[in-house]
Amino acid sequence: MDSPTQNTSLQRLQNVEKRIVRVLELAGGVMDELANPTGPRKEFINNHCREFMKMIKDIQMTLRDEIKSACEYRPFEKCDYSSRIANEICCKKLEYVLSQLDAMKQTIDEYQATI
Repeated sequence: MDSPTQNTSLQRLQNVEKRIVRVLELAGGVMDELANPTGPRKEFINNHCREFMKMIKDIQMTLRDEIKSACEYRPFEKCDYSSRIANEICCKKLEYVLSQLDAMKQTIDEYQATI
């Protein structure tokens, strides 16, 4: 699991990324061991599989916590209605500007295709 000093979501997700890389290394080690011409070593396979399962469980728990935290995040829960509406209006304005930019890009692409 993550240590208490890892307090930011980004740090926890970076740690998950490192654990995923380690899980892939473990899986590769087991594959190599199974392909060993002298036959797989039981203790090696057991140790790698045990570590693999522990890391998968830790990754799963961390991601579940991060998703839960993201779903519970409500920045406007304790603020007044007008601030919330203003933010929603700003989002709508941005969506409109993006749609206009997309239309302009499409027009430019069509123009360049005719040249």
